Amino acid sequence: MAIPWLAVLKMVPWTDVVKNAPVVADGAKKLWTVVARKSPAKSKANSPVATDFSAENLTLPTLASRIATLDATASDLHEQMVTSSNLIEALAEQNAQLVLRLDALRRRLMWLTAAVVVLGMFTIRLIASS
Repeated sequence: MAIPWLAVLKMVPWTDVVKNAPVVADGAKKLWTVVARKSPAKSKANSPVATDFSAENLTLPTLASRIATLDATASDLHEQMVTSSNLIEALAEQNAQLVLRLDALRRRLMWLTAAVVVLGMFTIRLIASS
């Protein structure tokens, strides 16, 4: 038995979705600002470190500069990972709430279906006995 999409959308607890929407939107904005702040093209273009790895360019200052750049990149990636994890956690919590509500509504629908069947049988018996 397929449930029509409109019926599924009616069963969604929109109050919870709307209540949690600002948290999810803030997480998405933070993630976007972190990612958009430093695109791969910008980081390569602004990088002061030479990409030539010949023996002449492997001096202590260039290596220190490369290490500092890699450390900053790793720090940015870690910040992005934490932000993404928080956003994913919020979305997962919201999804879990939706699943619980859908399960409760499914059980309620089963009870209502059983009640309608019993009432229908009772009505048919009353009509048949008249």
